[in-house]
Amino acid sequence: MEIKGFIETSFLDWPGKICAVLFLPSCNLRCPFCHNHILVLHPEQLLAFPWEQIEKRLKTLRNWLDGICVTGGEPTLQADLPELLSRIHGLGLMVKLDTNGTRPGMLDFLISEKLIDYLAMDIKGPLDQELYKKYAGARISIQDIITSMDFILSGRVAGEFRTTVVPQWHTPPVMAQMALELKQAPKWTRQAFNPGQTLDPALRSLPIRRF
Repeated sequence: MEIKGFIETSFLDWPGKICAVLFLPSCNLRCPFCHNHILVLHPEQLLAFPWEQIEKRLKTLRNWLDGICVTGGEPTLQADLPELLSRIHGLGLMVKLDTNGTRPGMLDFLISEKLIDYLAMDIKGPLDQELYKKYAGARISIQDIITSMDFILSGRVAGEFRTTVVPQWHTPPVMAQMALELKQAPKWTRQAFNPGQTLDPALRSLPIRRF
């Protein structure tokens, strides 16, 4: 398992809990507003953190941390993700997984094996095949997104949905449509995008909108 980033303590990535954060490389989307695009496009440029080193540090933090947030990139692309989550649970720590929802088969397995305690799923835009391609920067299956959403909506796993709101893209009509589609969601977090180093340079001059 390649781990390309490690934050020992975060108070933001899992609201209400103290967690460490692990960043896994690569993603199958190319969201124009992505601010982790080096991790997505050129993970080989980043140093890897050996699991043994991380595990040693986590053992010293077990009485401080509630859990680990595993993010990316898109973690579900990694075939050995189940092993990593199992090792985290083996340390007595909970797991929060961040995902774009494009790999429902992997999510189904992880949930069935009780390897996820909390699932945070990004919803890029309205659930329309062509619109979603614009927001995600790649063609995906809307049905896969809907299937992944249902893991949270049905209560199979605790979780929330998150949307990075880009000015001029997520207009009031767009947000209204998304609100209808997410009306059964236990939680929908809207967050301002970071224009500093977006994948699409054209977005770097857009203003930040606070929520």
